[in-house]
Amino acid sequence: MFDPKELKYTKDDEWLGYEGDIAVVGISDYAQHELGDLVFVNLPEVGDEVVAGEAFGDVESVKAVADVISPVSGIVEEINEDILDDAALINEDAYAAWFIKVKEVGDTEELMDADAYDAYCAAR
Repeated sequence: MFDPKELKYTKDDEWLGYEGDIAVVGISDYAQHELGDLVFVNLPEVGDEVVAGEAFGDVESVKAVADVISPVSGIVEEINEDILDDAALINEDAYAAWFIKVKEVGDTEELMDADAYDAYCAAR
């Protein structure tokens, strides 16, 4: 499995990267593969609060609907309008198709590095 080493991951299959002090959040390649062809994404509004371990949106595939769980707490700074218009972008490149950007980031203790996440996925 190829998961970018510079990112952090959760057991709920979200990834987190940083642009300065802004956290960028998406779902992992493992998650998009398990869900199948994505057809719809529901995201919060800019200014909404997200809480680590709680759902901030969901994704719908031809197989299922799944919550997207925030890996951090903070305030939504930006949402990815592109994936709202075309959820299949997530299937094309899960690490380019980010969901939200979060400011005032906290609660990062539960995040795994890429090696730990790969081992976690392999054990499932």
